[in-house]
Amino acid sequence: MYDSLYISLCIVIIMRKLIIEMKINQNLIKNFDFLIDKVESVELLELLKIDFQKRIKMAIAAFNMKEGYRIDDIKTPDYVEIFTVLQKKDNRYVCLIKAKYFKSLSSLAKKFNIDIIWDTPSIFTKDKMVISVTGNEENLKKILGLFKNIGDIKKTSFVKSIYSEQTILSCLTEKQRKVIITAKKNGYYDYPRKINSKELSKKIGLSKPTVVQHLRKAEDRIISNILAGY
Repeated sequence: MYDSLYISLCIVIIMRKLIIEMKINQNLIKNFDFLIDKVESVELLELLKIDFQKRIKMAIAAFNMKEGYRIDDIKTPDYVEIFTVLQKKDNRYVCLIKAKYFKSLSSLAKKFNIDIIWDTPSIFTKDKMVISVTGNEENLKKILGLFKNIGDIKKTSFVKSIYSEQTILSCLTEKQRKVIITAKKNGYYDYPRKINSKELSKKIGLSKPTVVQHLRKAEDRIISNILAGY
């Protein structure tokens, strides 16, 4: 039991999440001509399979179409083997995709076969690409070096990577986490609210200005964490 706990703690300490914002080289952008004119952005929601040896990638992604275009307007090239719409809401289509990497990128793609986790947010637009990966420091340095070969890196950032059901709250301090969880449990975020900030402060045992400050900082951190890369 203690060995398992120790290993889990080590994973939490060692693993970090790297978010890379970059502009792709123009010679690579040409491979996405079938998307660029019709799609505002593509967001990776979940990576189901990736095989660098066989050049296969299978994922669930959201296609945010430009005004006046539908998903049917995308003419997929031969290397896209599966392109199935799972859900539609307005101009946003959630799709299952299976594709092969371009043959011209085979040698480069194999170099990406590193022990990392391909994470979110991962977003592609005409003007930029945001990639998120989780791993140890050594492997994150390797992956960063590889991405320098395919584009101009504009920004990099690191966030804590904690594996638990409370991952989204890992960006908060202990006090912020306690306050925002208490607020949620007591209906502060219900509509209409079941409890106001004054009542919430009494329940927590802190002054109203302090509680409001913790809530605002917690909300700002959560939103910034979720929308990192946008």
